Amino acid sequence: MARKFLVFQHSPWEGPGKILREVARANDIELDVIRTWEEKIPDLGPYACLLVLGGGPNVDQEEEFPFLVEEKKVIKKSLDDNRPYLGFCLGHQLLAEALGAQVGKNHRSSIGFTTGYLTHNGYRHPAFAGLPDCFPIFKWHGQTVKEPLPRHLKILATSVDCQIEALSVVERPHILGMQFDNHSASGEEVAAWLDKDREWLASLTDLEIDRTRILADAERAGRQIRCEFEIFITNFLKLIDRNRPWDKSAKVGYHPIL
Repeated sequence: MARKFLVFQHSPWEGPGKILREVARANDIELDVIRTWEEKIPDLGPYACLLVLGGGPNVDQEEEFPFLVEEKKVIKKSLDDNRPYLGFCLGHQLLAEALGAQVGKNHRSSIGFTTGYLTHNGYRHPAFAGLPDCFPIFKWHGQTVKEPLPRHLKILATSVDCQIEALSVVERPHILGMQFDNHSASGEEVAAWLDKDREWLASLTDLEIDRTRILADAERAGRQIRCEFEIFITNFLKLIDRNRPWDKSAKVGYHPIL
């Protein structure tokens, strides 16, 4: 039977990436995508995981993007149920905010490809088992999760562009946020992002966008990112299958931290 993931999408063109879709099909994962700005969020009951993508809103822009209000409530409900969570970019920031961290402007805009580094906690985290200590990551953000983090959150990966590239919850390894968008790092999608987000990219005053270099980096790093993402998802599925952590009848010693 296929595992069902509920996916929150925040913009018309920024859906589940090609790499994510391919890995999902290979692992019998059904992605139920909800366009949160125009669709009602369904009951979480049937879903083995809540997967939240990136997009244009900042976490504090509820007036401009009112769908964030309901989405934040659902994220908190999912966390209270101890359901597995996987967030990318905005999804990472929404997770951190729900768990008591602050989100604000990064020290610089981070667009394109850079190198991520596992921290000590990341090296020990089961989702990153079998992955190298440093790896290419695809970035597309100006906001970030800020330090210091609440004590129940741990940094799993970092980079020169952003201090908190990935985080998880102490004793809840099935709840993960990643600031980078490796699920959408295929060359064709990177080109589409450069086109679709042209207006926002042109507004950045701290960074000059080199389209040629970014596309060359996508070509160079694409195969490695695809292989490593598949390993990551395989590891994450093992966490999901271990004692069905979102199933309240299966919990042992779990206490909500919210």
